[in-house]
Formats: sequence, C-alpha cells, structure tokens
Amino acid sequence: MPDDAAAARAAAEEESAFSHPPVDPDVSSAYGSHPDQVIDFYAPRTAADSPAPLVVVLHGGAWRARYDRRHITPFADFLARRGFAVANVEYRRGGEPLIPGQSPAPEAGSVPPPAGRWPDTFDDVAAALDALPALAREALPQADARRTVLTGHSAGGHLALWAAARHLLPADAPWRTDRPAPLRGVVALAPIADFEVAEKLEVCGHASLQLLGGHDTFAERRPYADPVLLLPTGIATTLVQGRNDLEVPQTVAESYVDAAAKAGEMVGLTLLEDVGHFPLIDPAADACAVVAEEIAQLAW
Repeated sequence: MPDDAAAARAAAEEESAFSHPPVDPDVSSAYGSHPDQVIDFYAPRTAADSPAPLVVVLHGGAWRARYDRRHITPFADFLARRGFAVANVEYRRGGEPLIPGQSPAPEAGSVPPPAGRWPDTFDDVAAALDALPALAREALPQADARRTVLTGHSAGGHLALWAAARHLLPADAPWRTDRPAPLRGVVALAPIADFEVAEKLEVCGHASLQLLGGHDTFAERRPYADPVLLLPTGIATTLVQGRNDLEVPQTVAESYVDAAAKAGEMVGLTLLEDVGHFPLIDPAADACAVVAEEIAQLAW
C-alpha cells in the first residue's frame, strides 16, 4: 500500500490533470454509427510551410465509460500547440457514462464499473485506425498521414500497443491485418502493457480481467488482446513511465520491454523521476513536455 505522502501526491497530480477545461476540436468525424465512434481533429496551432505529422491519441480511463475523450483534450491541444496535427479517438467502453457535473474519479471504497466491452472496444479501435487516413485527408488537410505516431495513456497506451501489433494477431482474429501499420512509431504512456503482471498488481481494480470478460475467458482471449504476447512488432516503440506511478506501476512497463528484448526487439523505456500516472498528459506538468519530445523524435 502507498504511504500517505505518496497517495496525497498522486491525488494532487490527478486533480491537476483534470483541472483543465476541455478543448473543443476543430472538426469531428464519425467512423461508425455509434455515438462513441468518432474522432476529434485538432489542427496544428503553429505556422508551417509543410504538412504536420499526425499524432493519434487514445485516451485512458481503464476502458470505463466514465472516462471519455474529453479529459485528454487539453493534452491534444498541447500537442497541436507544439505543431502537430492531432486525432483524438473515442471508442466504446464499459459501465455507465459520467453524469454531467460528476467527478471522473470514483468515490473511495466504491466498486468500479466494468472495464471495456468485448469485442466492441477492439472493434472500434481497429475501425478508427482503418478509417483514419481517409478521414484525416478530408478533415485535416494540414496533416501528413505518412508521418503518423500513435500514442495513448494507461488503458489507451494498451490500445496503442495493440493497434500497432494487429499484424501479429492470431489468424482467426477479426482485427488482424496482413502487414504492419504504416506508423512512424508508438509512444505508450504508462500503458497496461502486460495483462498477467497487471492482474497480479490488481491494476485499476482488475480492469484487464474485466476487459477480457472475466476469469472464464481471460486466458482464451489474452492472445487476441495482450500486447506483451504480440511481439516483435517491427515498429519503433517507446514507453514513458513515471517511477512513482501508483495506478500502473513501472513493473508493468518493464515486463513489456523485457518481453520485447527476448523477442529480438529493442523498445525504449523513459522513466521519469518523481512522476506519477497523470502528469504524462497534464499540460501544466514538465512530464508532458517530455512526452511531446518523445513523439517529436519519431515524427519529424
């Protein structure tokens, strides 16, 4: 259990990250008929003579409905102000959506709602990424889809790693592609990157177990969903992780990096001192600038 000081710091970091008002996109495009099947686009805020790299953002929140894409819009805007074109992807999640005016954070001691929807969450991320090039050309002509970097935070970090590994899925997986995704790279932020380790640590109230449908289907579905089993991807990948992360401890990221090395692939791991889970997407935090730089190293 974390000590009082660590818990207080983590709470302050979360409060800061959620204190920023949502930033409306320049344009939104649907990739399906469900209200959650939508991508918000942010044009680069800086003048440039050439098209800007496209950063695709997958938000976190333990795949639970109370956390939608709005909480990460300040981060999307932060990247746009750094000169990137940004696509913020929504997808179907588990449980009930957040009631307007309610805090995203559940009350202490409350039972978390179910995480994710199988197979809908994966259906949506695959469909969004497949539709993205055409949607970006129409909605955001400033974007250069040939220089696409995929990023995601926490559960969204899991989805980013998974989306980059679809060509490694089992042959009968409906989301499998016949070639690697045309990405410059992936920057996964405190990702839930190894479900077995995450479950041992009870990450996000056993969210990965819930995502895969519970104990009866966890082992059966892991090969279709767990990034640590989908290596090597052949795509440049960096994980950014706070050493003081109480939500998704660095052990999860280290396990993924170790598995990649055993598979013959070098995956970068940037560990940030005195940083927890939420500063990685908080424009007010120094860690957020580090994230932007990691994305820039792959994109430019």
